[in-house]
Amino acid sequence: MNNSLLPASAVNIYALGGLQEVGKNTYCIENDDTLIIIDAGIMFPEQGVLGIDYVIPDYTHLKNVRNKIKALFITHGHEDHIGAIPYLLQNVNIPVIYAPRLACALIKNKLDENRMSNKTKVVEYTEDDVINIDTFTLQFFRVTHSIPDAYGICVDTPQGRIVTTGDFKIDLTPIGEDISLTKIAKIGKEGVDLLLSDSTNAEKEGYTLSEGSVINSIFEIFSKTNGRLIISTFSSNISRIQQIVEACLKYNRKILIIGRSMENTINISRQYGYITIPDSSLITADKLKDYKNNEIVILCTGSQGEPMAALSRIANGDHPLVKIVPGDTVVFSSSPIPGNGASVDGVVNQLVRSGADVINNSVFENLHASGHPSKQELRIMLKLFNPKYFMPVHGEYRMLKLHGELAQTLGIPKENVFILGNGDTLVLRKHNIVEGKRIQTDDIYIDGKDISGLSTAVIRDRNILANDGMVAVLISIDSRTNTILAKPEIVTKGFIYMDEKSTKIIEEAKEIAYRELQTIMSGKATFGEIKNTMKTSLGHYLYSKTHRSPMIIPLIMNQLETK
Repeated sequence: MNNSLLPASAVNIYALGGLQEVGKNTYCIENDDTLIIIDAGIMFPEQGVLGIDYVIPDYTHLKNVRNKIKALFITHGHEDHIGAIPYLLQNVNIPVIYAPRLACALIKNKLDENRMSNKTKVVEYTEDDVINIDTFTLQFFRVTHSIPDAYGICVDTPQGRIVTTGDFKIDLTPIGEDISLTKIAKIGKEGVDLLLSDSTNAEKEGYTLSEGSVINSIFEIFSKTNGRLIISTFSSNISRIQQIVEACLKYNRKILIIGRSMENTINISRQYGYITIPDSSLITADKLKDYKNNEIVILCTGSQGEPMAALSRIANGDHPLVKIVPGDTVVFSSSPIPGNGASVDGVVNQLVRSGADVINNSVFENLHASGHPSKQELRIMLKLFNPKYFMPVHGEYRMLKLHGELAQTLGIPKENVFILGNGDTLVLRKHNIVEGKRIQTDDIYIDGKDISGLSTAVIRDRNILANDGMVAVLISIDSRTNTILAKPEIVTKGFIYMDEKSTKIIEEAKEIAYRELQTIMSGKATFGEIKNTMKTSLGHYLYSKTHRSPMIIPLIMNQLETK
């Protein structure tokens, strides 16, 4: 249905990121006068995406409606929910960011690092707060997750109530405060029109392991390990880091923190009391030699096999401070995010090759408890909110689909369950929902410090270069007299190995280029026409001979008049 046919007061709900993927969560609620954003996250690239640090949403739509944007609300402080804030602020003005206490501190630190502290206001909210943004009213409910201060958000609009759970699990023995089941039930009893709910573990039956159960496995590893312990986990998994600290204190081990993100998060968490580490338990790298191996724990990033993270550099032997020594035990206190399995396996193999013992999370070693709900928790949340309409979020397509099917088993009609992609719109009017027009979305790739981002076209070019190589065609002409000064030359990189057979292919390609150049230069031709002719003719020929499609780059050298 076209939005133009709806009354002006209709409310649109859509995601710029977070649907059919795990990461870059960015959800929008918009009417004719107001737009609020919930979360602004990044996604880490898959292994085959070359030279890319992060993936963020395309903010073109937000730039087109920038005058409507009133606030950004953050559910919690994980990077897939706050990591894109500096990039978002480069694109549009966000008057105010509302976030829980720990997320506020992490966001302020992020803005300071990017010299953007004066770009917006960052305001803390609590579970007791009610915030009015024009005709929207927002309230909050606490959830348990793998980071403190995680919340779901309830948005009341003139057209109906929208609830997002944020990332959650129903952990009855959490490290930290309990989930607010009473408030969740109250909101559900009052009536929910649309529920957006976390789908990351929708494939898993039962309940997610409690964070409190992990500590026993950590203690057991400490008790059995005689050498150095190198423990890798998410820098934002505050609860896990605190458990590791408790084990270090119990077994009299000093802690070396490696990795910038780990250092920043721990420093902020110590300031706010979420992590308690005595100063006497912390050491710097130059003090490692002052302690026995069984007195040391190295806490680092890189549990997902990220190439530039501390653990990957340690595994490859190129970390400036830490090298693997015989007797080291490396512990992965996390599970691979979907798509990262191959990267993690590569790091594990390199660590073992370097002489370390490696302990991964498994059914025998409960070293990681997910922060996301399994099916029984999803059922409980759906029962408590009892929504009229349901939109699974935060998951790959199969996860969203399974979550949607789960909702149907609990009585939500199939036509009221929406399995959407980024850019798909739901239109809420008078407590009823229809699908609206699609908003154009794309992935924007962040390469190093270039915050402007790269489009998918650049990534396609990189993939072509990586897979099929490059063919440069050197063309010498005199455009004043419309003459060819020399036969074209061809230079290849990463295309084919130059043996006798390949040499014949390149020589024939030169002849084809020369014939095509003679034909097009028989009349007046622009540089653009010459380049297109070279790309087309050589592209067809090279593919017919090699079944590869290299990037063809014509380089025209035009003789200039000399005096």
